[in-house]
Amino acid sequence: MATNPSLVSVETASGKFQQTVRVGKHVFLADEPVSFGGENSGPSPYDLLLAALGTCTSMTMKMYADRKGIPLEGVHIELEHSRDHVDDCNTCNNDDNRIDVIDRAITISGDLTDEQRQKLLEIAEKCPVHRTLENRIDIHSTEVRS
Repeated sequence: MATNPSLVSVETASGKFQQTVRVGKHVFLADEPVSFGGENSGPSPYDLLLAALGTCTSMTMKMYADRKGIPLEGVHIELEHSRDHVDDCNTCNNDDNRIDVIDRAITISGDLTDEQRQKLLEIAEKCPVHRTLENRIDIHSTEVRS
């Protein structure tokens, strides 16, 4: 395992899909919507993925604005995940030429110049989660027997 201080553990809970998620001192449920057979008792896995990107984006923009003295009052981000079918996909890593797409709409509040707004949008592209999602990701799984 990585030496990340924020270890996440996930464990089967009640219901068909419900999971208990532990992140440090935080404990919450994840689930699927009723329409997918879940109980809708918590965010879905893709909801959590989008939340990770949205929170990281907003935090990165705020940190940059604070450091540069930009009068940013707030950031509102709405995200949506979908899959597009692409006829000519040279970089696709799957057989059916589908790529995952995340649409991210960012609203920036504050008395800002057009140049400051543009710079903040550039910074949004550099948040660590955004960079992780754009990279190739290798996931290593091992069975742990108790």
